[in-house]
Amino acid sequence: MSALFEPITLRDVTVPNRVWMSPMCQYSAEPEGPSAGAPHDWHFAHYAARATGGTGLILVEATAVSPEGRISPYDLGLWNDAQVEAFRRITRFLAAQGTVPAVQLAHGGRKASTDQPWKGGAPVGPDAYGWQPLAPSPVPFDERHPVPDELTTEQIHTVVGQFARAARRALAAGFEIAEIHGAHGYLINEFLSPHSNHRTDAYGGSYENRTRFALDVVDAVRQVWPDDKPVFFRISATDWLQEGGWTPDDTVRFACDLHAHGVDLLDVSTGGNVSDAAIPTGPGYQVPFAARVKAETALRVGTVGLITEAEHAHKLVANGEADAVLLGRELLRNPSWARHAARELGAEVRVPDQYHRYV
Repeated sequence: MSALFEPITLRDVTVPNRVWMSPMCQYSAEPEGPSAGAPHDWHFAHYAARATGGTGLILVEATAVSPEGRISPYDLGLWNDAQVEAFRRITRFLAAQGTVPAVQLAHGGRKASTDQPWKGGAPVGPDAYGWQPLAPSPVPFDERHPVPDELTTEQIHTVVGQFARAARRALAAGFEIAEIHGAHGYLINEFLSPHSNHRTDAYGGSYENRTRFALDVVDAVRQVWPDDKPVFFRISATDWLQEGGWTPDDTVRFACDLHAHGVDLLDVSTGGNVSDAAIPTGPGYQVPFAARVKAETALRVGTVGLITEAEHAHKLVANGEADAVLLGRELLRNPSWARHAARELGAEVRVPDQYHRYV
């Protein structure tokens, strides 16, 4: 048995293998009206294909905890009960294929209210379903983005409550795992990094203050999420700045805090909070950050970053650099990557009866 295809149990949830799907926004929901933020046929087909392809866990794309928390007007959301019902169709099918359904709960912060990427991804205003973004400090992401409104303390508490209510709805929708999006320059990441957090109150300045909002969100989600189900946290392990940003040392320290607050796995990515950061990409370029967290803390970790080959993914798990490998673009190219990898590694993965000719 390849280590990549060994089950892993987190609390009372067992994932059949370590091939997981990263959350990737589809920017395909209705932007307004009664179906705003709700998944539809595109989302069902997108996730169903990866489930029938043998993926052990699917993290549904960044799902906004409020309308203004969407990265774009076309994002999914869990701020009302109509969205819950629409998600149930997806979670039922994933579970029937033996795939664990998980969801990433998110708030876009200063990078919210943007157009679909294939239309340029520029910020949009009210004439294109947009709104005024919110952030820890009135610092725009780049020269294209507007200056965001600085969140008041009362608004911060409101957002914490929105995460908790979205988690309740995620549970009702059939998700087994909730991931809190603290990466890629979105709201929680903005609070963590001194590059984007210039506050002077209890939510800015020191490491303890800058991590306060993230831990408040974790506590609120953990309070409503069942004790027998896991909570993940996605982090950007570095801003890729020489100084003045979030660092790998901060990530290791924060991983210990997250573990103490009930987080079960750290989904380790990098970047996204600095528009012009120089990032040296290549196969597995983000693995060392995950491997360090795994080596220096008690937290389980997932790793990402241009991992495309089955043998490479297997070695990352077998060598103890990560507990799971999350694939993004490779699963867009090949929804059955897990099945092909299992064949290559001499392992087994569940194949739907309808695909019995594949065996």
